[in-house]
Amino acid sequence: MSGYCLIAPGHPVHGHYHDHEYGFPQRDERELFERLLLEINQAGLSWETILKKREGFRAAYDQFDVDTVAAYGEREVERLLNDPGIIRNRLKVHAAIHNAQVIQQLRASHGSFAAWLDAHHPRDKAEWVKLFKKTFRFTGGEITGEFLMSLGYLPGAHAKDCPVYKRLAKLRAQTPM
Repeated sequence: MSGYCLIAPGHPVHGHYHDHEYGFPQRDERELFERLLLEINQAGLSWETILKKREGFRAAYDQFDVDTVAAYGEREVERLLNDPGIIRNRLKVHAAIHNAQVIQQLRASHGSFAAWLDAHHPRDKAEWVKLFKKTFRFTGGEITGEFLMSLGYLPGAHAKDCPVYKRLAKLRAQTPM
């Protein structure tokens, strides 16, 4: 085993995410938005920091309700920039609002964020990164790659000898994307 699969199982912060979320397909818009927002906020920081602040993000961003976040104005931006429960970075806050507005547009054009992802699957990482940079804000190669890997759109979330890898393989065989 290598990477995340070596440190995460049984870890008090990483364990549940590794075993039950990372690499698992997701359709729910709030969950997809949450994952994107968390990946963006992780840039320059550790994933452990983000997981520890996850509840703070949920509270600060109205449970990741896309329509609510898309309507945020300057008052909400200032509230977020003063919230110690999240990462207080103006570019990341503005990216969250912009990306919520983009997800609304994807909902209108494709039916849902998940349907938009499906419409572009499969792609290699370079193609995904190009698409995400054109579509969203603050989505470079690492952020896009991790976001898509965390949802199973790109391979590599788990090492082949990780027990979660085997569970995901069974799940994919039953419900392909």
